[in-house]
Amino acid sequence: MIEIRYGSQVCGELTSAASREWLVPDGLGGFAMGTVGGLRTRRYHGLLVVPGETPASRRVGLVSLDPAVLLPSGARVRLGAHEWVSGDVDPRGFELLERFDLADGLPRWRWRVGDVVIERELAMLPGRSCVAVVHRLVSGGPVELELAAACTWRDAHGERRGDGPALRMDPVDGGAVIEEAYRLSGPGWSPQGHWWRGVYHREEAARGLHPEEDLWYAGQFRDTLHRPGDTLSVLAWATNLEQEPPPGPQVVAAARHRNRQVVAAARPADAVRATLALAADAFVVRTAAGPDVVAGYPWFGAWSRDTMISYEGLFLRTGRADLGRELLRSYAATLSEGMLANTADTGRVEYNTVDGTLWFLHAVSRHVTVTGDTDLGDELLPALRAVVDAHVAGTRYGIAVDPADGLLTCGAPGAALTWMDARVYGVPVTPRHGKPVEVNALWINGVAGIAELAELAGQDADGLHRLHERAVKAFRDRFPTPAGWLHDVVDAPAPAYPLGGAAHHDDDLLRPNQLLAWSLPFAPMEPDVEALGHLGAGLLTPLGPRSLSPDCPGFLSRHRGGPAERDTAYHQGTVWPWLIGPYADAVRRAGLPIDDLFIGLEAHLSEYGLGSVSETADGTAPHTATGCPFQAWSVAELLRVRR
Repeated sequence: MIEIRYGSQVCGELTSAASREWLVPDGLGGFAMGTVGGLRTRRYHGLLVVPGETPASRRVGLVSLDPAVLLPSGARVRLGAHEWVSGDVDPRGFELLERFDLADGLPRWRWRVGDVVIERELAMLPGRSCVAVVHRLVSGGPVELELAAACTWRDAHGERRGDGPALRMDPVDGGAVIEEAYRLSGPGWSPQGHWWRGVYHREEAARGLHPEEDLWYAGQFRDTLHRPGDTLSVLAWATNLEQEPPPGPQVVAAARHRNRQVVAAARPADAVRATLALAADAFVVRTAAGPDVVAGYPWFGAWSRDTMISYEGLFLRTGRADLGRELLRSYAATLSEGMLANTADTGRVEYNTVDGTLWFLHAVSRHVTVTGDTDLGDELLPALRAVVDAHVAGTRYGIAVDPADGLLTCGAPGAALTWMDARVYGVPVTPRHGKPVEVNALWINGVAGIAELAELAGQDADGLHRLHERAVKAFRDRFPTPAGWLHDVVDAPAPAYPLGGAAHHDDDLLRPNQLLAWSLPFAPMEPDVEALGHLGAGLLTPLGPRSLSPDCPGFLSRHRGGPAERDTAYHQGTVWPWLIGPYADAVRRAGLPIDDLFIGLEAHLSEYGLGSVSETADGTAPHTATGCPFQAWSVAELLRVRR
């Protein structure tokens, strides 16, 4: 894997150390997460974040273990880091960091206090909500080491304040059970029990959200490290509280061994691919309902569109085809009226996308093509044919094949059905009602893929071929613009008319959605070098394509500010790294070189979410990363096309 290592110049400077984040997942949707410098900058940061019934219904438990070294001289040196509403950062343990490493996906810190060097490693027990934090004396000593346990128990999206009830602490051997929800265990436990008030999260403030919370100081662990190699380990775990996990060093060793196996199973050709293979592993989780995909950390759960766009990269490029098969079968069972369920982060099952179902058709087709698993194709074929029939007849939200031209149309008042689905105060920013270009490329691709599966099963596919051919002809007639690229939407309601009005217009804003018209396996258009030249010039950045060209009206250069400001900019110029997948496919199919296309994204692996790829970035230089630091489709698409 690529080397991710920082010395004191990065670790000791607060802005740089606090803007680089690490993630250790538990395989269930929970995680440990923080920054290189140890400063918690988000409400989501913690050492034990516990998944609920769905990956999105997480709760924060153990927040931090703040080390303090007691030297033989009597001096007490604190190695933690907190920011307070007063503006103070205290303690400032990051100033004593001489190195941070991300090794085999696991973070490692190394503090130097004169000749005393303390190292910390952290890992989660795969498949269990359990974290082990191991401290080791590297040189110097003897020293005493204290670990102050700061705790909470709250929804990951909220805060807990000290004006409410104290956290319940029940004593157990070697530690305590907090709120009957999770257990702390380690040597020399001394319970305390009072609030640390006024902790400040700078990233929440930057996102226009409430940035303050209070933490419960539950107590401290303490032990003497006599000689180099001595360790002090603390475990924290939820569920099965009576079942104590293995010792901390064993948890770390097991996690490291597993991560190496994950990388080996992907058969990486180089260090970047190895890094991406391990990054992909974070998003594939086991839930009570079976395998699923977390769309992004730290705040997203499972979303069907994200899952299906990510499918080939996360499953077929990493040696997980069997698990992917199980996932596709599970998702197929959610089909209703020809639409795939979109499991919302709220826990409700909704049917509210026009493209999620079409991406599902693509995922099934790719699975059968790549693996040769025609048994799955045969099994799912009746459901896939029913999807086509439902779209031809018409289904929810005005989604239907237009009998006039065979293209797929969609739209309903207040709905945002495509992947550009941001809303501000309930109003879609980019409603894209009518016939969106990528939706119709996916429709054409999906029908052709089902026809291929039907023929493999020995079934008649003539009706599918006729449907496909008619849509392709209409696509080629309707979508090209005089400017040299493709319309983003045709037959869109004219601005002066409400949805369903008599007048329509064709939207020719330069957006990346048209890339699917050239990049999909059964794309409706042959690669157009001139059109791709326009897209490259107007949209391409080091981290992937923008969602809107700077030359277009409505372009917004920064994805910053409060929720309304960020959502307004979300698809109006913000960079989306996942789009590097269709861009690279289209360019490759046009016979153009792509050797240097991934350089910026490869460098990005050590810039923001360490070892991973962010959700979004600003539309103008320096294209600072925004959104989730760890995003499934961003990783999956880079992994898929970088070959």
